[in-house]
Amino acid sequence: MRQVWDLWGNVIIASVLAVPLALLAVRLLARRRARDGHPSPVRTAAADVAMVVGTAPWIWMILTPRQAPSTVNPVPFRDLAELFHGPAVTVFVQVGGNLLVFAALGALLPTRVPRLASLAGVAMVAAGASCAVELLQYGLRLGRVSSVDDVLVNTAGAVLAAMVTRRWWAPRIAAGVGNR
Repeated sequence: MRQVWDLWGNVIIASVLAVPLALLAVRLLARRRARDGHPSPVRTAAADVAMVVGTAPWIWMILTPRQAPSTVNPVPFRDLAELFHGPAVTVFVQVGGNLLVFAALGALLPTRVPRLASLAGVAMVAAGASCAVELLQYGLRLGRVSSVDDVLVNTAGAVLAAMVTRRWWAPRIAAGVGNR
């Protein structure tokens, strides 16, 4: 875990320091939405800010340049198979981190976009966002591996997070309660 702190300590510190700013953003956004007559200003403001704050640090980490050649691995499960032959802590950090990249998005997107309020909708958005990130990694020559396995695990993390929060959003969608 020392290696994680050495690599990403600045991201962790910035994320912690962003919490008060995120709370302020929720308050200001909710106030504006209430003034505009929005039916659920606090809930929607909190969801919008949490999606950004919960995703931004992971994207920062993913798009941080490294001193290595940029490569592409389009073969599904190849990187995961190689990874699982390594140390358990590396597996935990790599798989756990990839599961968390779009977890906030997956957990909260259905509460904000009713037409995407399904596991398939969340999977579609997460896969698209993950493909975009992988293409950026390669296109910007960041010295990273752009892998289909990352897309699969990122998408799985978003869908798992949506499953965890499903009891919050599924009844609202079934009742026809939408969000603006």
